[in-house]
Amino acid sequence: RRFSFHRWWGIVDKEFLQLRRDRITFGMIVGIPIVQLLLFGYAINTEPKQLPTAVVVGEQSEFTRSYLAAMRTSGYFEFVGELASESAARDALARGDVKFVVSFPVDFTRRLLRGELPAVLIEADATDPSAAGPALGAARELVASVARKDLRGALAPLAGGGAAPFDVRIHRLYNPEGLTQHNIVPGLMGVILAMTMVMMTGLAMTRERERGTMENLLAMPTRPLEVMTGKIVPYVFIGLIQVSIILLAARWLFDVPFLGSVAVLYAVALVYISANLTVGITLSSIAQNQLQAMQLTFFYFLPSILLSGFMFPFEGMPRWAQAIGSVVPATYFMRSV
Repeated sequence: RRFSFHRWWGIVDKEFLQLRRDRITFGMIVGIPIVQLLLFGYAINTEPKQLPTAVVVGEQSEFTRSYLAAMRTSGYFEFVGELASESAARDALARGDVKFVVSFPVDFTRRLLRGELPAVLIEADATDPSAAGPALGAARELVASVARKDLRGALAPLAGGGAAPFDVRIHRLYNPEGLTQHNIVPGLMGVILAMTMVMMTGLAMTRERERGTMENLLAMPTRPLEVMTGKIVPYVFIGLIQVSIILLAARWLFDVPFLGSVAVLYAVALVYISANLTVGITLSSIAQNQLQAMQLTFFYFLPSILLSGFMFPFEGMPRWAQAIGSVVPATYFMRSV
């Protein structure tokens, strides 16, 4: 009845032997910390830089060029071209080609020299407030540095008294109030579907093999395709029910505006559900038991969610991380929603 170190060490040795035989579990022990370190160390950035920006220049002058150069030097903005009109700028923002549009009025320099406080208009895609916030704050702070650099000598009185010589007006489009619910709640649809569809399918298939009922199903007068699709279809309906619950909650609890076709959204969600179910079946074919299926699910789920832009701004990731994240089904679905 006394504690025996010899017996205790036998149990410990047995567990180590079992872990050594379970290669998937050993791979998770080593792989998950490495993947998380690489993602958080290199890919995740809470302060996005080099955001695509277009310019609508009503006139070319040393002051407009100086302010644009200061924006480029700040590192937050990456100019991708010059647009002809504000309507073209709105179309570029709606398509997602650019994140910001900087517009200078035609009489900017003349009004600046007269001390009339002209305004630079910056239109921003504020769908994700955490992505646009730091850059817009930097754009306001650049006014003082441009004034100190260019308004010297005879023009020094224009910047006297600490007042800004020109104003920066910011129009936040698509989410002007900066409400995180408008970004988080629709994104939860992709997160919940990715987690439940992959996990439930993987566990269901491995559970059939563990209990020995998969052999019974395959021995029945049915084809393997009929068995697989018959097991998948119920989860498709479960996914559509989850989509409906999230949409109702987004509309009636969080007042998230909905623009577009509901039928198209359900069609896209159906494709996304099918993709996640395919991933779940693939993982279940690798796993030997339900524990391994759970481990493989989290190994797939964590990187895909981190790279999708749900938790951290997608634009703040380096190019290689965005390329990897674009392959993940969750990224396509969340950005389309």
